[in-house]
Amino acid sequence: MTDTLWLEVDGLIAQVLTGIYSEETHLPQPLRIGVRARLTMADHYDPMTPLSASKNYMHLKFAATEGIPKDVHFVLIESVADHIIDTLFLQDDKVEEVEVKIIKLAIAEDGEAIGITMRRARK
Repeated sequence: MTDTLWLEVDGLIAQVLTGIYSEETHLPQPLRIGVRARLTMADHYDPMTPLSASKNYMHLKFAATEGIPKDVHFVLIESVADHIIDTLFLQDDKVEEVEVKIIKLAIAEDGEAIGITMRRARK
């Protein structure tokens, strides 16, 4: 079995212009976003291993919140996930694969989780 390292942030709430229906297209709507990034792993992580051997979790948070343009309307939440993935691949060559889960909070009626999960490996 191959060793793997996944960095994760979950439960982030971002206000994003997204949707296909007329009531969705003029105001941002809340999305709950989780991001996992698989990284190239060091041979060993001792107590003095520097952050450069991994990745700052805050970069994942930024890509899923502040890194999403406020003035762009994303028709599909799939395109929001794609934007997050592209941002993380551009940030750091150690990112080998990214998984993004997006839940559309505004359409839930009984607490259900309606959304997508997209996973892409670096090409």
